[in-house]
Amino acid sequence: MIRKKTTTPRCRLLAAALLASSLPLAGAAPQPAQEAPWCDRLATRLPNISAAECRQSALAPSGVKSHRGFPILERDIAPAKADAPRVLLLGGIHGDELTASALVFEWLKQMDTPAAQAMHWKVAPLLNPDGLLAARPQRVNARGVDLNRNFPTPGWQQEAPRYWAKVTRSDPRRYPGKKPLSEPESRWINDTIERFRPDLIVSVHAPFGVLDFDGHIDPPSKFGRLVYRSVGVYPGSLGNYSGRHKQVPVITIELPHALAMPPDAEVRRIWHDMLQWIGRNL
Repeated sequence: MIRKKTTTPRCRLLAAALLASSLPLAGAAPQPAQEAPWCDRLATRLPNISAAECRQSALAPSGVKSHRGFPILERDIAPAKADAPRVLLLGGIHGDELTASALVFEWLKQMDTPAAQAMHWKVAPLLNPDGLLAARPQRVNARGVDLNRNFPTPGWQQEAPRYWAKVTRSDPRRYPGKKPLSEPESRWINDTIERFRPDLIVSVHAPFGVLDFDGHIDPPSKFGRLVYRSVGVYPGSLGNYSGRHKQVPVITIELPHALAMPPDAEVRRIWHDMLQWIGRNL
């Protein structure tokens, strides 16, 4: 005689509890960078940044992903004082400017210094992961849009397409998209500006080797060896949108090279000079 296996109510409850414990909880904290494989991929592209250093950055997914599913990574670093200046630090809006992301990763190592702790930081070192991780790094995102021409500056619908067609001669590297904020990456930046309400945005680029500035206060004259020089105003750019339209100043740091990092001493000097300027002006 073969007996049928029976499941008691107590066993059923225990099995359900074990299953529930193995599933992610709704609203659970995002998986931190040190527990995810993103850093292994980024370390193959970012100059001077190892996978271990990336994992130590304490970045976490923002909840927004690129077209190819790579998370926009962010870190919020609260200050000691509630009324501290709020600084949004961004890197890698153009995927072929590898040093722009690597520099922000380097600066994340310096956030425990007293000067840095005097500010409230929101940091996103890689805003265009699809461009960076393409077979050959590219300026545009996975849909071929230049994210730094995709912000809703006044008159965008007329000015951005006309500028692209006439001035750039329809350069595919500078395509502004079909409409402003058409891309998840640019929408994340815009939504973060609205939620975080920064007093200053610092956006790192390459390879012009200068400082640019858009805003209503006096620009910095020099960070390290980088000297202030306006590089122009463009329809759909972050500097135009935030610095001129929304009255949130934007410092654009243009490193000298897109692939080769500045010397370590210069990386520290740019950081030190920037913190001093922020402390005096915000």
